[in-house]
Amino acid sequence: MKIALMDSGIGLLAAAAVVHRLRPDADLVISSDPGSMPWGPRTTEDLTERALGCARAAAAQRPDALIIACNTASVHALAAIRAELEPELPVIGTVPAIKPAAAGGGPVAIWATPATTGSPYQRGLIHDFAAGVEVTEVACPGLADAVERADEQAIDAAVADAAARTPRDVRAVVLGCTHYELVAERIRAAVQPPAAPPVVLHGSAGAVAAQALRRIGAVPRPEAAARGRLTVLLGGREAMEPVPAALAYPEGRSLAALVPAGA
Repeated sequence: MKIALMDSGIGLLAAAAVVHRLRPDADLVISSDPGSMPWGPRTTEDLTERALGCARAAAAQRPDALIIACNTASVHALAAIRAELEPELPVIGTVPAIKPAAAGGGPVAIWATPATTGSPYQRGLIHDFAAGVEVTEVACPGLADAVERADEQAIDAAVADAAARTPRDVRAVVLGCTHYELVAERIRAAVQPPAAPPVVLHGSAGAVAAQALRRIGAVPRPEAAARGRLTVLLGGREAMEPVPAALAYPEGRSLAALVPAGA
């Protein structure tokens, strides 16, 4: 079994780590283009072409499924990627976990990139799945970039800025960018009011990993032998390992322990 994941940068690490945990026997392909980040400020046409480039590079490795582990790419380029690659290759997009967050009642905050915050796509999800629930959209300028660079001071500053604009009585926070899942505990600490019930964070990594397995008729086997191999593609070219910043996060270190596919 071979599962591919793509993103502009290291936001794909969260979903890749879950796939590896569920199926340690599966080969993984991670395809990104960190030199073109951030994708959010780009035009839809430019973003779509860059996302297609990452998707094509991953598809050339002949995976069984491809996860678009990027909210921005899923918003703007998922249809184009599916039109080109499906039905031969199942493509799984990443949707902010607004539905499960709203199911627990409000207030709910959605942390997302400025490009996604307020977009018709996100507003549509709120309308469809969070009707009657108090929802606050919180743009997080600079947070994804800071996570990509593993810049501790910039991460803390961006998290603090977003937390200051998050209602203090919030009960759940949707992590609307895959990069944010790599710093989930920092976000939780920043939004947790003293002496209040724990704020629940809702990411997408677990859901998209499980959906990828379902699409190819596979089931989780976390007890399987860890014999999966890793292929890293940066800007379409094969690399020996993920970018150095990936090693700043547990998810990246868990993948770095995999044997390179070419070894």
